[in-house]
Amino acid sequence: MKSIYNIAICDDEAADRTYLSMLSREWSSRNACSVQISEFTSAESFLFRYADKKDYDIILLDIEMGEMDGVSMARKLRQDNDTIQIIFITGYADYISDGYEVDALHYLMKPVKEEKLFQVLDKAAKKLVSKEKVLNLMSSGEMVRIPVYQIHYVEVNGNYITIHGVQEVILKLTLSELEKMLDSRFFRAGRSVLVNLTKIRKVTKKEMYLMDGSVIPLPRGAYEAVNRAIIDMTD
Repeated sequence: MKSIYNIAICDDEAADRTYLSMLSREWSSRNACSVQISEFTSAESFLFRYADKKDYDIILLDIEMGEMDGVSMARKLRQDNDTIQIIFITGYADYISDGYEVDALHYLMKPVKEEKLFQVLDKAAKKLVSKEKVLNLMSSGEMVRIPVYQIHYVEVNGNYITIHGVQEVILKLTLSELEKMLDSRFFRAGRSVLVNLTKIRKVTKKEMYLMDGSVIPLPRGAYEAVNRAIIDMTD
């Protein structure tokens, strides 16, 4: 398990928020880990905070709230975050089919039973460990979360680097600094490009063709090296 989990509780009932917070702390105590808990009274208040702080691991999300319901909020959340574990809390079974489109981990019916919540939090913890590493980086004064597996390649542009993937992010960082944060899936193609080997469709003597249609020039003499890197990665 991780040593600390950042948990958001979004529910418009104060008693429910207090109860879920108490159970979450009890769960962390039993598992010898720490939790940071943030409580929100509405979907809107969570999204306002989320715009600046995107490092939540788990959200316990009430479905029936004010202007924006929990499912609508989850759809917005999934637009740029596919790692957070969404646990819906509801008094009705009618919404369960809606959870599939936002990859909800589980539905818990109110009143939430302690052992059931603990089981689901255990499941969330296991999924977070198995999920890809996520980079938390500053871009234009904002925190950006980038799952490593979503990166296709990274290129240097002057004093900046551009990460190409599901989202395009420009950072004031050196390629070497970023390379230290990554793993063996990434191949340094010369001085100015890092390529995710799992995104390569074809390699020729002069170029690497990625699955998203990008074509990356291959430095002279690097053909054997990139092929060896692909083989070593899959061994």
